[in-house]
Formats: sequence, structure tokens, C-alpha cells
Amino acid sequence: MKKQVSIALLVAFCMCLVPAFSAELPRNKGLREEVVMIPSGTGMFSVNLETTIYKPPGDGPFPLLIMNHGKAAGIPAFQLRDRGISISNEFVHRGYAVIIPMRKGFSRSGGLYVDGGCNIGGNGDAQADDVQAALDYAIQQPWVDKDNVIIMGQSHGGLTTMAFGARNPPHVRALLNFAGGLRYDMLGCGWKPALIDAFERYGKTTHIPSLWFYGENDSYFNPELVRKMHEAYIRSGADAKLIAYGPFKNDSHGMSGSRDGVAIWWPETEALLKRLGLPTEKTVVLADELPKTDFAKLENSAAVPYLNQKNREHYEAFLKLALPRAFAISSSGATGWAWTGENTTERALQQCQKNSKDACRLYAIDRSVVWIDDKQNESDKSAALH
Repeated sequence: MKKQVSIALLVAFCMCLVPAFSAELPRNKGLREEVVMIPSGTGMFSVNLETTIYKPPGDGPFPLLIMNHGKAAGIPAFQLRDRGISISNEFVHRGYAVIIPMRKGFSRSGGLYVDGGCNIGGNGDAQADDVQAALDYAIQQPWVDKDNVIIMGQSHGGLTTMAFGARNPPHVRALLNFAGGLRYDMLGCGWKPALIDAFERYGKTTHIPSLWFYGENDSYFNPELVRKMHEAYIRSGADAKLIAYGPFKNDSHGMSGSRDGVAIWWPETEALLKRLGLPTEKTVVLADELPKTDFAKLENSAAVPYLNQKNREHYEAFLKLALPRAFAISSSGATGWAWTGENTTERALQQCQKNSKDACRLYAIDRSVVWIDDKQNESDKSAALH
């Protein structure tokens, strides 16, 4: 009886260690999101990495961004697949493909997370092996411009990015470090000096230019530590520009994942990409996007058709909301709007349709009017039929 109880307890314990995945989110149609498993390692040590891919319309070849995720608290296998929607949107709009590999032991990737303890530099080196696997996969794809690759990472992924950059991989033009590092709060571990030493070592062999983004109210890495990390890195001879911006919301550590953070990181990134001769202009209309029209100026609430005074006030309130945002209307005067998060256009249309017997259409997205008046709409339909 005791043996049966022991076996039952063991089974229950093992079940607790099985990753508990939430329902898969709908794929982002605009970014042409797909998920593939790519190999990392060789022979009996080979595992597959769960990898998200976004691509602009067309066959390419596209310049490429490889994005390295951070490490959430808890067991890495329980961490959800990183999607990096905010940054990916900016790059895909400019004609880049994006690859986001989940490293060993994270989410549905195989293998185990290698915890190097207080050997923070070694931890970054181990993580960089999976970035190499992602790059090896990418340069074999016909849709990738293998001579124009950017590596980016946030937090633990930023440490990974800088460790990988120390290898000076062919094809890589720039490194983007968003709040990169690894904090290891264990008794007897001087993690801050270890982190500084890691960046100093990486800098000795890195010849790829990099941008570093660290905010004043980062809950992991304070400004003094960041300054020492950066000084150690450039003292070794590496090329790195530190953008030490002020506070960002409640914690600047997560700035890169916010649409509001684009205003901080894009101008400096744009300048670096231009210096390297890489694309910076928004030239791509995503699959689920409507193009901007000349129907009316965005702020002209009087021009929005079908609305009564109350709903016109709703539109004026909508104009003050944070991005991303969308506003929908119907010919019966119903409205719907959504802001922040994902799928704002779908959410706005759904809200509008709940209150309308007529079909709802999008009037404005973000800072653009996308409305086509009914006469023009009918003309376009007629032209399509003929």
C-alpha cells in the first residue's frame, strides 16, 4: 500500500513539472505570423527550438531581425512563447523579416535551461549557441537577405545578444541591447561585478556596433551599474552608444515591449540603420491594414459621417487615447473603439457591431483616417466587377 501511495505521489509531482500552456493566441495575420521548430545542436545533443517568424508580403529577400527574449520569474518551461509584437511591427513595416527563437528549456523548446549560477558571462555564452542556430537556419531561407542581419535582445536576451556579438558572426550588422543583463540574487554571489566582467570580456572581441537602451527606473539594473557595464565594454575597445533615458512608466525594464517605447528607441535605431545603409522608411502595408485616405483630417470630428453629437464626443475622446487604437462606425450611427494591446481593429469592429444592425467599418486607425466614403466605395466595387 505504501509503495502504491509513493508511486501516486511521484506521478503527481512529475505532472506538476509538465509545462502548463495556455490556449494558443490567434496568429497575427498582418505580420503573417508562423511558428516553426528549428534545430539547435548536433547529433544526440540536438533539440528543436520553438520559433516565431514574421514576414512582410512578398518573397523577399528581406533584411532580418533576430530577437532574443528575456527570462520571466519561475520555471523557464512555463514561460509563454515570446511574440515581440511591438518591435516586430516597426521592423516589418520597414520591410524586415523577424525571427524570435525560444532558447533551450523555454516554452515548447527542447532541452534544459542552463543556469550558470554566478557565472553570468558563461550563461550568456551558452544562450548564444541558440542564437547561432537561429542565424544558421535563417541564412538558408530564400526569403532572408543574409548580408543584412540585426540581433536584438531584451533583459536576459540583451545579455545573450551581446554574448553572441562577441563572436563577430558573419552577416550581422548591428546589435540592439534593451536593458540587457542577468540578476542573480543568491547568497555569496556578487552578481553585479560578475555582470560588469561579462560585458568587459564581450567587448574585447566585438567589432559590431551596438545601441544600449536603459531607463532610469529599471527595477533590475540601476543607472550606476549600467554606467559601469558600458564603461567596461567600451574600455575593451567595442563600439557601443548608451541611451540612458529617464523614467518610463512604472518600470523601464519593459520599455521595449510597449508601443509607447517606440518614441524612445526608434530615432537612435533609425540613425544607426541609416549609417549602415539599411532600410528605415515605412514602405510596407501589412496584410490586415487599411491604407490612409484623404477623406478628412484625423482631428476633424465634424467630418465623421453618421454620428450624432454624443458619438461625435466619443470620437473626440478616442483621439486622446494611447496607440495602438482604432475607431469604427456604421451607417446607423453606431460606434466602437479599442486601444492598446493587440487586434485593436477587430475589437473596435466587434464593439461597434454589437450596437448596429448595419455593417460596421473602420474610420480611423492610430493617427490615420482610413475611411472611404460610400460613393467611392461603390465605385471601387463596380470597377472590381468589371
